[in-house]
Amino acid sequence: MDIEELSDLIKQHGKAIYGFCYKLAGNKADTDDLYQETFLKAMEVRHKMDANQNPKGFLISIAIQLRKNKRRKFAWRQRIAPVAELNEAVDKACRPCGEATPEDAVLSHELRGILQAAADRLGDKLKIPLYMHYTAEMSVDEIASALNIPPGTVKSRLYQARKAMKKTLEVESP
Repeated sequence: MDIEELSDLIKQHGKAIYGFCYKLAGNKADTDDLYQETFLKAMEVRHKMDANQNPKGFLISIAIQLRKNKRRKFAWRQRIAPVAELNEAVDKACRPCGEATPEDAVLSHELRGILQAAADRLGDKLKIPLYMHYTAEMSVDEIASALNIPPGTVKSRLYQARKAMKKTLEVESP
């Protein structure tokens, strides 16, 4: 695969990859970093990529591996020198909303927050296929190919993730 083909992949799948990175990272700054690192890594390993063999899944698997490495490094640093967490409420308050009315924006933001919190409670084993399916809009076969697991396992994990989120949301709703 050459640079032009990779550029075409960015144009074709960039939005889906960015959405997936956002779900993994949780904020814009980390998402931008993960997105850029994903395509930088894709540039390095482009000789391994086949444009006919699920390139979107290949890019997603690069993002997943980069995220795992970053989390492992963060955990290692936390053990050596703990750092206080930043206040995400300030970050969310500064995030622009494109909704029509302020009430809609508040309700939409609140609903997104509830869904995101329910998804965040899932382990990576369930959360990653869920994000791949719903944010990157990948099929079960594409997810199976990217994660090197059988399609039945992907279906099972998606089912378990939906079931766990439903249970969480039913408990939290009045």
